[in-house]
Amino acid sequence: MQQASTAVPAGPGAVTTVRQPELLLADYHFDVPLDHKAPEGELIRLYAREVVAAGKSAAERERLPWLLYLQGGPGCGADRPVGRSGWLDRALDEYRVLLLDQRGTGRSTPANRQTLPLRGGPEEQAAYLSHFRADAIVRDCELIRHRLMGDRPWTVLGQSFGGFCAVSYLSHAPEGLDAVLLAGGLPAIDPGTDVDAVYRTAYPRMERKTLAHYARYPRDADAVRALVRHLTDHEEVLTDGTRLTVPALQQLGFLLGAGDGSHRLHYLLEDAFVPTADGPRLSDAFREQVAAVLSRAATPLFSLLLESTYAQDGRATDWAAERVRAEFPAFDAGKAVAEDRPVLLTGETVHPWMLDTHAALRPLARTAELLAARTGWGPLYDTERLARNTVPVAAVIYHDDLYVDTEHSLATARAIRGLRTWVTDEFEHDGIRAGGRRVLDRLLRLARDGRG
Repeated sequence: MQQASTAVPAGPGAVTTVRQPELLLADYHFDVPLDHKAPEGELIRLYAREVVAAGKSAAERERLPWLLYLQGGPGCGADRPVGRSGWLDRALDEYRVLLLDQRGTGRSTPANRQTLPLRGGPEEQAAYLSHFRADAIVRDCELIRHRLMGDRPWTVLGQSFGGFCAVSYLSHAPEGLDAVLLAGGLPAIDPGTDVDAVYRTAYPRMERKTLAHYARYPRDADAVRALVRHLTDHEEVLTDGTRLTVPALQQLGFLLGAGDGSHRLHYLLEDAFVPTADGPRLSDAFREQVAAVLSRAATPLFSLLLESTYAQDGRATDWAAERVRAEFPAFDAGKAVAEDRPVLLTGETVHPWMLDTHAALRPLARTAELLAARTGWGPLYDTERLARNTVPVAAVIYHDDLYVDTEHSLATARAIRGLRTWVTDEFEHDGIRAGGRRVLDRLLRLARDGRG
């Protein structure tokens, strides 16, 4: 594999370094091939931030092993730390941490409605984005590892989609890994579990989470029905230009995947309406808060590439979440209102109607359609190699995770040799943030116990 060229010289004085309370931060840039199968072709630039504890001497910092953090997503840049807290606080006890903006996110050649037209039309944009899946991210990581460490392996912490990438890493380049820590990030790897199967398990979880929310806050069921009736008769536009339709409203269920999400949703619904000269309308405060939840301006790749993260069999994903939703008529909001039933909310799903309603996606509508119709997606995981795995792996599995099916995760845990699990109902999908130091400490101990 060709080594990536770096955008900064190798000397230590060439890296931009800044201080925060208790932290020392350094910026790195790396040039890597857009297509790793054509390493002599076009390069794209990646960004990563090194974080070390400020109290350590230069010599101590140089001796520290590296921990690479892979963010959830797809399409989300790495965390931007402010001081020492949470899981990072625990990691800095013994690691120098690299926060990587995965290709297309953050400062790593961002791909969005503003930049993608530079590639050409929708066909060129879709072809370009076909190189932005987990397998390419893994090869990026390997080039960066060789640049920073030579042949020494590092520890990888993968959160959600970052965990999917880490399992792909175990499949394609386990020699680069000293240990793998997975937080809500065990993907379905069985070839028989296609994207449709993923969503057939997702909708029942969405229903459970919605009904649990209404059990906690019973008046919210009435509030959502009132919103559905209002949106059926009135056009409402959010502060970012997104049209709030009934299906878009239902996507507020995305909040229910976080530990405090049910409470946040309740407070949001409290402020929905204000009286106006034209009758009750959605309040500006509500429209702004809903825009913040639903917006894809900062993360368009989430909508464009989410379903492709489950594609391994060569077939088109073809808007799987939309097709499978038709198998669950209980999610018909209009019928629920007519029958005075609770309106079910949805979660981590993408739909073709979003290309019209969501302001940040409208310019990318044709690109998204081409990606949904794309065939030939290759395998992301090597089940035979995973069955022979020798790298210590530890995973926290959340008992009723909204975004990642628990049974699929457990099946994958059994398929990866030596993987040690911690199944808990103490946290939701954001457990690595909510549990912070304690969650990472447990994962590290599990991985080390597995070395024996």
